[in-house]
Parts: sequence; structure tokens; C-alpha cells
Amino acid sequence: MPRTKGDHEARRRDVSAAVWQVLATRGFAGLTLRAVAAELGATTGLLTHYFPTKRALVEYALDLLEQRTLSRPRRHAGEAGEGLAAVRGALLDILPLTPEATDSNRIWVSSWDTALSDHGLSADYARKYEEGRDRLSRRVAAAQELGELPPGDPADIAARAQSFVLGLVVQALFAPEAFPPRRQVELLDDYLASVAYASGV
Repeated sequence: MPRTKGDHEARRRDVSAAVWQVLATRGFAGLTLRAVAAELGATTGLLTHYFPTKRALVEYALDLLEQRTLSRPRRHAGEAGEGLAAVRGALLDILPLTPEATDSNRIWVSSWDTALSDHGLSADYARKYEEGRDRLSRRVAAAQELGELPPGDPADIAARAQSFVLGLVVQALFAPEAFPPRRQVELLDDYLASVAYASGV
């Protein structure tokens, strides 16, 4: 019988699940067609239909990671509140505070080496981080209008906050006992309090 579109989509979902499982257990260093095929219970020949090259597999894995990250339940500006509360919510969304967020961050960090060795992927990562700073800058500007953050360039304040929270992500991944979720939140709140203090809040 001929394959239907539904069969093809189901197979793509199976492939996606296998790629994600390999990423979660082995990181980007262990992402190979052979590993994905073993997880899927298929041959590498079947996978070449989806990924003719290793780079195609890597690009797909990065797209999958971004989709999974964006689809996680997140604190949107209205849900997190306004002003400084919205800035805090956006930064909390980055931290590995849940098992799912921890897996995503582990995969993301493990992909840095691959991205740094590929000019195209590196440029794509730079764009993603820039877009994240732009979104955060808009929240910072709103908090400044409310007097909850000091005056200054919102982009600069956003860059500092992004740098702080990404550093905290790395600490939490390498030393989860020293940086459990509660400790991460405490450190973030202390950081934001020190920034807001300059405005007399």
C-alpha cells in the first residue's frame, strides 16, 4: 500500500522524538545518524532520507531545540505582571528550574562547541541571543517608565541581565546541588534588587 501523508508525519514525529532522546542522553557530541537510528530502531539508510548530511541533522536538532524551548509554558508579560515583574518573569523562563528546562539547557549548552566551529551556526546563535536581548530590552524600558529600574540604555541593562542569567544557567548545570531552583531564584532576585536599588525602589 502507498504511504500516506499521515504515515510520513508520524514517521517525522518518531524521528524527532529519537533525535531529542539522543540529545537529552548524549548531548550534541553524541548526535550521530547511527545513534538516532539505534534509538529509532531503524537503519541509517532510512535516516538519510531525512538527513543527507551530518550538518542537516545538526541543523534539524537545533531547530527542534528552539521549538521545544519556545513551546514550554512561559511567563508572558501579562501573566508575570508589568514592569520589573515582567523582566523577572522573562529571566526566570531561561533558568533550569524544572526537569524539562534543565534538559533544554543541557542540550543548548552542549551545542555551543558545535556552533562555535561552524560560522553559519555561530551567526545564527548570535542572532538568537540578540533577539532575546531585544525582547528583554522592551520589558526593561517598560519598567523604567514605571520608575522600577534606573534610567539608562535599556539595551545595556538587558545585556547585563542576560549575561548574568546565562552565567547562572551554566553554574546550575555543572553544580546542581549548589544551585538548586530555590537558590537560582534567590540569586536572580538579589541581582534584580541591586539593579533596582539604583532607582531608589
